[in-house]
Order: sequence, then structure tokens, then C-alpha cells
Amino acid sequence: MTGLLQAVVSGALTGLVYGIVALSFVVIYRASRIVNLAQGQLVLIGAFFVWTFVQQLGLPPAVGLPLAILASMAAGALTERLVFRQLIGQSTFAMVMASIGLLILLQGLTQIVWGAETRSFPRIFPDGAINLGEVYVNKALLIGAAITLALVEAMHWFFMQTTAGLRMAAVAEDHVTALSLGVSVKAAARIAWVLGAALAVLAATILLSGTVLGLQAAEIGLRALPVALLGGLESVRGASLAGVIVGIGEALASKYLDGYTQGAASQVFPSLLMIGVLLVRPQGMFGWRAIERI
Repeated sequence: MTGLLQAVVSGALTGLVYGIVALSFVVIYRASRIVNLAQGQLVLIGAFFVWTFVQQLGLPPAVGLPLAILASMAAGALTERLVFRQLIGQSTFAMVMASIGLLILLQGLTQIVWGAETRSFPRIFPDGAINLGEVYVNKALLIGAAITLALVEAMHWFFMQTTAGLRMAAVAEDHVTALSLGVSVKAAARIAWVLGAALAVLAATILLSGTVLGLQAAEIGLRALPVALLGGLESVRGASLAGVIVGIGEALASKYLDGYTQGAASQVFPSLLMIGVLLVRPQGMFGWRAIERI
């Protein structure tokens, strides 16, 4: 029973951190109707920005982390300006192909700039765990989970209470309608990409703190995509709940099934869940159901 409880607690905390990346998917989708398949590469670039400022340049985390966030936000704004702004109003197929092309491009640019070798990632968050009886709670993941919940509520307030957020909601509903109402689709998309890039840095910092950084860090985006789809690509609060579900499922698969599958069960669980969601409820648990009159 203790092992089960430990897996549930650890999985829930990890899933909540996945929720930060899922939130970045949601923010970008709500403004541009793009499922950014290259979000993992934004996580990777953000992680390398943190490594550059904190580890390579030797800046204290209190200075290096904000600089990394600003650099990543600039990269997100540049990506929106050079690639996706040209695709406003284009077909979904064009968006998907551009996203795949961006994934390959960013992966290659990262390898050119920083190289393919792995390196130690700076420890930004406290090491160790808190002992709660027979259950151990990872300090970094606990802080990350708290950050996720705070960000979810902040983003919910932004979308529901601020003028910029309401305009982005109008853009998410329909680009043409938003334009007819005088809402700038370009401005909404730019804000979304900047926020998405900043969230990617935070997720990378929490998940990689004190571990190893390499090109494989981009897989964080692929592991968070099922979270975004399960919660609903329009739902901000759904990202945190879906993250808990995915994280617990992944942890239980790791504990009880990996021994029989040579470690494959926990790796494929998020992908299997993603396929199941798309087949049964494509809009996710809290996504918007589109109703059309013919």
C-alpha cells in the first residue's frame, strides 16, 4: 500500500509539472488555433538558455532565470513573427506542416548552437524530499506543482477578466469574426507565443533541476501533449487536472508494468492515452464542443 501511495503522490506532482507545458499548448492554441508540435523544442531551447546564463556564465539563478525567460520569450515572439503570422487564415494542414517543419528546424539549430552532448543542468530548486510518514515528497516537484496551480489560476484570470485575454478568447473562437470585431489576431498570437515560451522555460527548469540536459529534453513536449488533449486545448484549468491523471497513470505503469515490458509501459502510456482521447472525446474533458448548423 505504501508503494502505491508513493507512486500516486509522485505521479500527481510530476503530472502537475507536465501541466505547465500543457498550459503552453493551451495558450498558443487559444489565440492561433495551432497545436504547436514544436513546443518540446521551445522547452529544450528554454532549458539551454537557463544553462547558458546560470551554468556557463555563472550568474546566480535569481538573475539567470529571468534572463532565460526573457530570451525564450523573444524566441517565441520571433517564431510567431517569422513563421505563423504568415499562416493566419490558412488551412489546418498548412499549420500542422509548418509546426512539423519548425520542430525539425529548432532541433537542428539547438544542436548547431549548443552541440549534441549532454551536460549537467544547474540545480535551481532544493534537492531532497520531505518525509510524510512512509511517503517521500520531492521538494522540487512540490514547488513545481505549486507553481503550476498558481499559473493556472493566473492564466484563468487573464483569459476571463482582462481585455487582452477576452480578445484572445474571441480569436480562439474564429479568426474572421475576431477581425470583423476589430480584434487584432496578430497581437493575440504574439502574446500567446510569448507566454507559451515563458511557460516552457519554467517547466524545463523544474523538471531538469539538478539532472542532465541534452537534446532528449524535447521529449517533455511530447509527454505533455496528451495532457493538453485530455484537459481540452481551450481549457486552462483542465491542464492541471489532466496532468494529475496522466502523471498518476504513468507512475503506476512504471511501478507495476515496466518490469514486464522492459520499461516500455510508462513510455507509451501518454501516447496510448492521447490516441484514446482523440477517438472517444476529441475536444478533451473540458474543451469546447463545436456545434454547426447546416
